[in-house]
Amino acid sequence: MSNNLSDRINSLAPSATLEMAAKARELRAAGKDIIGLSLGEPDFNTPDYIKEAAIKAVNDDYNSYTPVDGYVELKDAIITKFKRDNNITYNPSQIVVSTGAKQALYNVAQVCLNKGDEVLLPCPYWVSYSDIVKLADGVPVEIETSIENDFKMTPAQLEAAITPKTKMLWYSSPCNPSGSIYSKEELRALADVLKKHPQIIVVSDEIYEHINYGVTAHASMAEFEDMYDRTVTVNGVAKAFAMTGWRIGYIGAPTYIARACNKLQGQVTSGANCIAQRAVITALEEPVSKIQYMVDKFKERRTLILDLLNNIEGFTCNEPEGAFYVYPDVTFFFGKTLNGTKINNASDFSMYLLENANVATVTGDAFGNGNSIRISYAASEEQIIEAIKRIKAAIQ
Repeated sequence: MSNNLSDRINSLAPSATLEMAAKARELRAAGKDIIGLSLGEPDFNTPDYIKEAAIKAVNDDYNSYTPVDGYVELKDAIITKFKRDNNITYNPSQIVVSTGAKQALYNVAQVCLNKGDEVLLPCPYWVSYSDIVKLADGVPVEIETSIENDFKMTPAQLEAAITPKTKMLWYSSPCNPSGSIYSKEELRALADVLKKHPQIIVVSDEIYEHINYGVTAHASMAEFEDMYDRTVTVNGVAKAFAMTGWRIGYIGAPTYIARACNKLQGQVTSGANCIAQRAVITALEEPVSKIQYMVDKFKERRTLILDLLNNIEGFTCNEPEGAFYVYPDVTFFFGKTLNGTKINNASDFSMYLLENANVATVTGDAFGNGNSIRISYAASEEQIIEAIKRIKAAIQ
């Protein structure tokens, strides 16, 4: 009876990261020893001081519906965080709390895009951007980047991609999947292009903001006075605070966009979880230094996995400056036959590694860049060492 489903859902691609994770679970259930390096999920527990805030909220009987756009106290904590960490000043009417940053992105697309509006996506981009845009009847326009330029879009590329139909630009920094970070100078150069096209709204996804290894300081597009009124800053607590399952994300945005997102959310999910919101107040109010131990460990793992991959012929890696992914170019293997399997593209290679090395990665095709695969190092050092050992054995 699938013909009774809407064209919208029939044409929607499943999330490649979640799909690979599901395949890995199926293989584990069948008895295979799968090492999962596909999901972008910290392997740390949520810090105790945040858990204690959640327990206190339960004991204080927080159990009622929450305001659609978030508790006032949480919005105040978000405003303080934006000023402290990003030098951006927002007021409460510009903040909307959602059930994860993914819902925040979906809300923005739904309230800003009309049928046929074009959205610029520098490749590689986070796996869900393209389909979120399509669900809003927008048209994703990919801007190809390369490993030689650390997968960052240049001002010339941005200018060349803009048409009269361009409505939005979406990007992440630090980037999922490449780990690349746009410096303040690089963002200013992009803003100089965008100021000639005032119709374009920018979505700056900063969910990996605090997972930064100190080479390039974090910068936000909304810091620039001439971009403030046309930038939506998206953030959340999933990655840096090891709170993926708590499902809290938020935006700082022009008031008219924030109010529209509030209106939409009121008809779809209403307010986010009450206990999670109370915990996030504490997460944002405490010093960022309290989560530095996780960042330090990710940095050690980055060094480890790069050392291991750079010793395998065919993997070409740049050095990511943030997040917890490596995004090696694997075109060396395209056209080759490994253990009887013809490798035509990154999807074939990623599936080959799952079936022959028992290691789950994600194809770069899902991120708009078919030359690479994404490997998460949000795993223990032992798992990383064993995974790369298996990969090396499977391709030699």
